[in-house]
Formats: sequence, C-alpha cells, structure tokens
Amino acid sequence: MRAKLSGINTIRRRLASGKEATYYYHRASGQRLAGEPGSPAFLASIAEAEASMRNRTAGTLAGLFRDFEQTAKWRRLAESTKAEYRRIFTFWDGEYGTCPVLALQDKAFRRDVLKWHDTFSADKPREADNRVTILARVLSWAAKDGPLDVNVLQGFDRAYQGDRSDKIWLPEHVDAFMAVASPEMQLGLVLALHTGQRQGDLLRLAWGNYDGARITLRQGKSRRAGREGRLITIRCTKALKDTLDGLAKRSTLILTTKTGRAFKKRYFADQWEATCKAAGIEDLHFHDLRGTTVTMLFQAGCNLGEIVAVTGHTLRRAQEILDKYLARTSTMADSAIAKLENVLETEFAKQTAKREAQSDAK
Repeated sequence: MRAKLSGINTIRRRLASGKEATYYYHRASGQRLAGEPGSPAFLASIAEAEASMRNRTAGTLAGLFRDFEQTAKWRRLAESTKAEYRRIFTFWDGEYGTCPVLALQDKAFRRDVLKWHDTFSADKPREADNRVTILARVLSWAAKDGPLDVNVLQGFDRAYQGDRSDKIWLPEHVDAFMAVASPEMQLGLVLALHTGQRQGDLLRLAWGNYDGARITLRQGKSRRAGREGRLITIRCTKALKDTLDGLAKRSTLILTTKTGRAFKKRYFADQWEATCKAAGIEDLHFHDLRGTTVTMLFQAGCNLGEIVAVTGHTLRRAQEILDKYLARTSTMADSAIAKLENVLETEFAKQTAKREAQSDAK
C-alpha cells in the first residue's frame, strides 16, 4: 500500500530500457525531490523546496499566509479549521498572492476586496463573508505581530446577518422528515433531538460512549491543540435508549452509512439536504436541532443550568435561543388570542342579534 504524500506530485515514467522510474516533485514549487520518500535526502529536499517557497513569496500576501502557518495561533486551530483556512488561502493566493505587503495597507486594497465581496455576496453571502473574515484575521495578526502597521479590512460590513435562534423543528417537520428518511438519516435525527449535540460530535460518537443508560462524549468544537473539549454526560430518554438498544453494531461508530462506514462530513450533509428536500422542509438545517433541543428541555421544565449541562451551550447562547423562542411563541399566542377574540365577538354578535330578533317578534 502506498501512502499518499501531502503536497507531493508522483510521476512515473517508463525508461528506454523498459524499466519504470518514479520521480517526486514538490507541488507548490515544482522542484524535483531527491531520494526515496522517508529518506534523509528526500526530507532535506522537501525542506529546501519549502525554504525556496518562503523566499519566493517573502514580502507578499502569499508570504503572510506562509508565515501565519508557522505561528502558535495557527497551531491552536482545530485540523478542520486549518483545512478551511487553507482553502481560503488558496483563493486569495490566486487573487492577490503577489501583492506586496506595503500595498496591503492601502485603502485601494480594501476597496478592491470589498468590491469583490459586494459582487460575490449577491449569490453567496455567507461564503463571501467567510473568505473576507479569514483574510482579515491574517491581516489582524500581521498588524499586531507581523510586518503590517494596520489591518485595512477591520470592521467590514457583513452581507449575511442571519440569526437562527428562532429556527425550530416543529413536530410536523420531524414527522415529515421521518416519513421519507433512510434509516441512517432517521437515526441522525433521533440522536440530534435527544442529545442536542453538533453534527461533528454525533458522526464521531462511538458505541464505547454509550453504557446502556447514558452517553458520555467530549465535544469537539472547542477542542484545540493541547486542550480538550467539554465533557458531556447525557441520560438517554426511553426513546433514545430503545433506538440504540435495537441497533445492530456494524462499526465502532453508532451513526454510519448503510454499509457500516464512517460518514464523511460532506456526504452526510448531502444526504440530509436531499431528505429535507424530499420532505418539503425549507429553511431548517441540521444545526437548528440543537436549538430545538434547548426549547424542548425548557418546555419540560429544565432550568438554564440543566439545559446547558446536556447541550454544552454557553449560558448566554442558551438564553439567546430561549429569548428568541419565547418571542416567537408570544407572537403565536397573540395570534391565537386574536382568533379567540374574533370567535367570541362573532358569537356575542350572533347572540345579541338573536335576542333582538326574539324581542321584535314579541
């Protein structure tokens, strides 16, 4: 089995003698690497290629990205966050990678970036915000600890202003989803509703986390290099326990594909989106199930401390969700009262007219 070498291109050529030769190239610099993978000569040639890249991009935006990747701030990021940053770095490399550091401090650079943001955000506001936000974070670091004097992207206006605190899965949404969902998606919904955990944590949830009565897990979103995420213990509802106890253990993981493999994040998201579409569910996401669980626990009589002990929200975030939920239910209550008043007024009017008709008849 050949291991995939990150950042290395492997080229195979058949020589005139008929023998096959394998050559390795450093992808970013294009330099050919000496020796075999893992050998001292190979590692030394990689280091030389990396050094040449740093020298080539020194004093530019691309160089800032490379320098940022050598910092403690970078090392503290989760691996998934690093992958997202690299994706965005690749985009900005293509747009402004050769831009000199001095020009990054000019208002003209800000105008160019925000002009792109205004255009791109017309179709994809969240992605536009994400790309500019990550660029602004690197410039902020460079202004504080690097070669920049100022971060010209500080305080840009975001295109996406959505707050999903009031987005709640109602019983009719759950019923519609379960009616068309595959067993795997049904299990995902049950786990999310009955634990209030994030999608990433549920995709990593193993049978070893379940003792027959409780689920214990360490949340991953707050996990950084050298620091563990929050430890959560959840007593299973009867419905969740019955569901888990009735499942065949096809893997060390609880939530898997139909073939027993671990879900890739993108594949799970695609399956979830397709199920929502088939169920006619619009403007509700998997993440909204966490807020739904908060409101369900509140309706069950749990106080704020008990709620966050299950879901892992901060007290402030849980309160924000409940404030939005209560505002929404207050509006619904006002509507219900208005309808009730209308009925009462109508009935009262009918009764009054009837009495008047009876009086006239006499």
